[in-house]
Amino acid sequence: MFFTTAHHHSPPSPPPYEACSQGHSTALNLPTSEGGRICLVCLSNLISNPKSPTVHVSYALSQLSQALAQPQFLHSFVTFHSHFLISPLIQSLSAFNDAAIAAQIVDLVLLICDAAKDGQVYGEFVAKVTDRLSSYSLAWSCQQLQILHCLGVLLECQKSNPHIYVKDKGALVFNLIAGLQLPSEEIQGEILFVLYKIAFLVNANEDNDFSEVLDANCAKLLVLSLEALMKTQSDDVRLNCIALLTVFALRGWFENTCRNEVKDSFEVENLMQISEQTTDGRPLISLFAEAVKSPLLSSDCQVQVATLDLIFLVLACEGGTEEEITVMVEENIADYVLEILRLSGCKDPLVNSCIQVLDVLSTAEQAFRQRLAIGFATLIPVLHHVAKVPFHPAQTQLLKLVGNCVLECPGIVSRSDVEELSTIMTGMLKKNTGRESGILPETFNLACTLLITLMKNSSSCGALSLRPLHDASRDAVLSCLGNYDKHPDQLLHSLYLLKETYAYSHAENSSEPINLDLRRGIIYVCQKDILPWFMTTINDIEEEDIILGVIETFESIMIQDTDTEIKKLAEIMVSSSWFSVLLGCLGSFPSENLKMKVYLIFSLIADLLLGEDAGQPIRGAAFHLPSDPIDLLFLLGQKSSHNMHLFSCQSAVLLILYACR
Repeated sequence: MFFTTAHHHSPPSPPPYEACSQGHSTALNLPTSEGGRICLVCLSNLISNPKSPTVHVSYALSQLSQALAQPQFLHSFVTFHSHFLISPLIQSLSAFNDAAIAAQIVDLVLLICDAAKDGQVYGEFVAKVTDRLSSYSLAWSCQQLQILHCLGVLLECQKSNPHIYVKDKGALVFNLIAGLQLPSEEIQGEILFVLYKIAFLVNANEDNDFSEVLDANCAKLLVLSLEALMKTQSDDVRLNCIALLTVFALRGWFENTCRNEVKDSFEVENLMQISEQTTDGRPLISLFAEAVKSPLLSSDCQVQVATLDLIFLVLACEGGTEEEITVMVEENIADYVLEILRLSGCKDPLVNSCIQVLDVLSTAEQAFRQRLAIGFATLIPVLHHVAKVPFHPAQTQLLKLVGNCVLECPGIVSRSDVEELSTIMTGMLKKNTGRESGILPETFNLACTLLITLMKNSSSCGALSLRPLHDASRDAVLSCLGNYDKHPDQLLHSLYLLKETYAYSHAENSSEPINLDLRRGIIYVCQKDILPWFMTTINDIEEEDIILGVIETFESIMIQDTDTEIKKLAEIMVSSSWFSVLLGCLGSFPSENLKMKVYLIFSLIADLLLGEDAGQPIRGAAFHLPSDPIDLLFLLGQKSSHNMHLFSCQSAVLLILYACR
């Protein structure tokens, strides 16, 4: 026997060295804490002999596992005999077609590797396993499957750069490629995982030898991996395949092969291989589109997310061309993604991955537009979900998608859609008030833009609640005034929203009390908030666009109404030195566009304060008036009796001076 076991509770301490019944070296007959002994030679002979009864092998392995759990036995084994069982254990994986025994052996391999801290034992295990897999004399079988699994487990440990222990890297990869072509999902799954770990470790540790072997076989590996992904029904195999393809994408293989970026004869050969190996000579991007459909339909959320992330990596991070993205859309990938989104239950991992893929697919505008219109109803409940979460990563991209559909496919948006979307947008803008912003600047801008687009939509008449619109536009402006210097675009978008909200109140039933209240509220914001802020910060404003945005907001409101509230606003503007401030702006920003806006607002104030069309002289001469306010005074000193242009300019200057008295 290779071991003996004592069963009484207080075993006598065995002598340190004692020969087994077969007379093997006493140094290899190790005592256990129970009082028994294990002869490593007998154990080795038993587990490596394919004729040994499996029940005996399993029992022997379990006894060894129990002994290794004992500190004294483990210390003795690791110190003096850690390499002794490496070959027998690996040989036994090929000797027995028994999954339970294989699992015991793999557990022992990991236990021994973990106990031996120097990494040499681990490296020898990797070398022995890869030597067997590199041998051309071995056929793919259940025993070979067990060897593959053991290698995958060893690579998963990632100790001491395991790839450096592989002696014949080319033969190993060649045999793994051959195994990928076998009709066994189990073998394919193990091979895909091993290849994934090898490629991952090579990327991380820059193994040039292994890298050259992988690159030399990139065509076969890409095609075989995609075909395996397309055919398999196992989610485990899918996950391994997607992980491998992800590493391939990170190595730039999709970019180099899909885009035909041929640099040398080696790449030409690889591209020829791909052309020959893809089914019916299809481009690789078509094979990729077909391959990802099956995992997208998986009931496993992890598989779906991994697949979506792979699609995003290939199309976005790897710089997919519009032609390739169009192929993906025409292969109905957008429809698959929208269906996943519909059934996602608004689970964030799926939502985030789906939205980022749809965002990439949307760059193929013509092909994607119809898909987006069909799936529009799916986006609204998802938007409702992400809008509730501050800084949700999918907010910006989802708002782009919804905004594009509302703008480009207005007939798709129903009255109920307009109502729901406006409620969501006003809620999002309300979250942006207070000390801390609830949404990103870009998301804020998109929310303003979408709300404006909804107001202009044909289905919006009477569908938008005016009170929430007023509150949203007011809150948006107020939240932006304080940080205009950090996010000037936000202020411009909020002013545009305020202006369009005022215009929307004129669309239908403008004389209704609620419409009048909305307009009064907006005028009040202009009078009590925007105007004082503008007058006190004008000297610090460095963006001409901000000045234009404020002027255009007041201009838009003044053009649409001439009632008492508007006249009161004009009087307050004049009394606040509005003319002097704007003339000073012309001195700081002498652009033609700003000049025309300044003189137009002057003429509107003149209309309101002096009577209808009183400001016409200013509008008529605006093009000829100078940008520099000093030149306005210079004009008054010129003789204009024979120069009608000069006369009209002087009349305009006098009117400005009179109006601003």
